[in-house]
Amino acid sequence: MQPKPIVPFTRWIVLLAALSGAISVTLGAMAAHSLPTRLEKQGLDAAAIAKKVDQCDIGSKYQMAHALALLAIGLSGFANRSVFGKLAAILMLLGSVAFSGGLYSIVFANEIIHWSIVPIGGSLFILGWLSLAVASLQAKY
Repeated sequence: MQPKPIVPFTRWIVLLAALSGAISVTLGAMAAHSLPTRLEKQGLDAAAIAKKVDQCDIGSKYQMAHALALLAIGLSGFANRSVFGKLAAILMLLGSVAFSGGLYSIVFANEIIHWSIVPIGGSLFILGWLSLAVASLQAKY
């Protein structure tokens, strides 16, 4: 018996989950190893360096958690069986861009598009998890 072909949307979810995970590991490693030295060379004091390293670490952790959630949604097929599964994947991806991306922009570019981008990203994460809950209630096992 041939395995079922992967639906294009599912393929994109798994691809984006993998890329998001790779970015998370890369930036988390940078925060742990080279970021403090880089920030010190910019003339930042120890408190500012610690805050930026912490912001990068938080962004990396949230991005990884949601990359794994995206992977689970993609591999479980929820996105193909439920509008809410698809919505959960989209919201978690947008949440990663807004929340983690907002924190990364503060750390690496010293600016942010708008102060509200990080809390909006957090709200998107919450809505993504709630959408996943609805998808699970609708699932026919």
